[in-house]
Amino acid sequence: MISLLPPTGGAKLFTHRDGPTADDLSTLDAVLLLLPVDGRPAQRLPQPTLWQSLHERQKPAHGQVRLATFPIAGQHIAAVAYCRAEASAFEVLSIAGKLVKQALALHPQARRIGVLAPGGSAARQLLWQESLFAAASAQAFALPSDKAVATDAPPPVQLTRVDVFQAADLDVRRVQATADAGNLVRHLTALPPNVLDAAGYRRALGQLARRHGLRLRWYNEAALSKLGAGAFLAVSRGNGARDAGIARLSYRPRGKARSTPDVTLVGKGILFDTGGTNLKPHRSMLDMHTDMAGSAVALASLIALAQTRAPLAADAWLAITENNIGPRAYRPQELVRAANGTTIQIIHTDAEGRMVLADTLALAARDKPALMIDYATLTGACVYALTERLSGVFSNREALLAPAMAAGTASGERVWSFPLYEDFDSDIESSIADVAQCAVDGKGDHMLAARFLQRFVPETLPWLHVDLSSATRRGGLAHVGTEITGFGVRFTLSLLLDQKRAIT
Repeated sequence: MISLLPPTGGAKLFTHRDGPTADDLSTLDAVLLLLPVDGRPAQRLPQPTLWQSLHERQKPAHGQVRLATFPIAGQHIAAVAYCRAEASAFEVLSIAGKLVKQALALHPQARRIGVLAPGGSAARQLLWQESLFAAASAQAFALPSDKAVATDAPPPVQLTRVDVFQAADLDVRRVQATADAGNLVRHLTALPPNVLDAAGYRRALGQLARRHGLRLRWYNEAALSKLGAGAFLAVSRGNGARDAGIARLSYRPRGKARSTPDVTLVGKGILFDTGGTNLKPHRSMLDMHTDMAGSAVALASLIALAQTRAPLAADAWLAITENNIGPRAYRPQELVRAANGTTIQIIHTDAEGRMVLADTLALAARDKPALMIDYATLTGACVYALTERLSGVFSNREALLAPAMAAGTASGERVWSFPLYEDFDSDIESSIADVAQCAVDGKGDHMLAARFLQRFVPETLPWLHVDLSSATRRGGLAHVGTEITGFGVRFTLSLLLDQKRAIT
């Protein structure tokens, strides 16, 4: 039976200022070494002759991985990979993922591994060490499955502990929380739609709120009707059950119990997207259980902020519904009114994400947070513009784009900014409503969708919109080897915690 929430175990991080020693080696199933291309294994490593022999097999090259077995009792793996000194965070994560994957493929029963990233500046060592743990955590994390394991299938990875040696300043709490949050996004996004339905999501939120000390409020359809959330309710109208709603979760650090949010994270939680009356074809509909990835990113980022005890008052608002076909489903040319009073002419029912986000943004904005960020697998246009290797960012504040891009570079979850020129509005003008839901054709739909959403954010409120074109990618992305990438948490924490001076 598939669980709504991932297991609470997983790879745990431990750090050591020195080592590893020969005694450590006897307890480690594998030792992973990430070296600069012009570096060499230190003579003080256990089994120095083995490391030197491994290093001297051929001239080192960026991205190269080499493996051997220690000549001691039991199966103990030695693995080394090489990385350019100037490599970006994305490149480092990618090489770390390759190193971990190959080492654990050779020894999938490994429960404890040691990692080292010597040489270079302190900042580079921290990035490389954190990347190695992130890769190990992702590799050790199994996505939900109800499949019986065949006797001839490779055994699942058993990794439970990662020891980082020579890790003087690694922020263990943040590194662990970031990895766990990314895996939570992956788990929720992978759940089948008959497991993660609206009722199931609400139960999962209750469990997570209790576990992490968050406040949870659920706005059901009756409450949303009273709030005038006609855009959300138009989409949820086609559901077979009346269990859709908007969830609000709150984290308040000590001393900020009653404060307004420093940041509000808003997520699109379309649990399955048929396209509605404008029904999707088979291939386009097949993986539409992942259309709730934005809500998972907002949720997991809030949990990570709580786990790191970040000094930010933060809320997450999640728009949770399906977009179904049926006799009550909304239709093109309908007129609906959103919570902020804006009237919308429906053009295409498969543009449901911007509908549910419109009301969620408008309701969340009533608290006047200092910053609002929304996440959504919103448009195919953004995928065509960037591929799945990057995600798009948009803002009503030009000053937010540079720190957003910097956070993407630093975190290895790369983003690219797009313009929000006012003249784009001419493409979504309506003769019968304040705005058309979308244009009839798909040109620049990622930018038109952002312009549409901007109408539901007060001009006084700084806002960043993230179009998650990187939520899924065949073959994985960076250190994550599965199609469901968990993209968004690393970017968000880098933006809020490392770029905080630039965004305030």
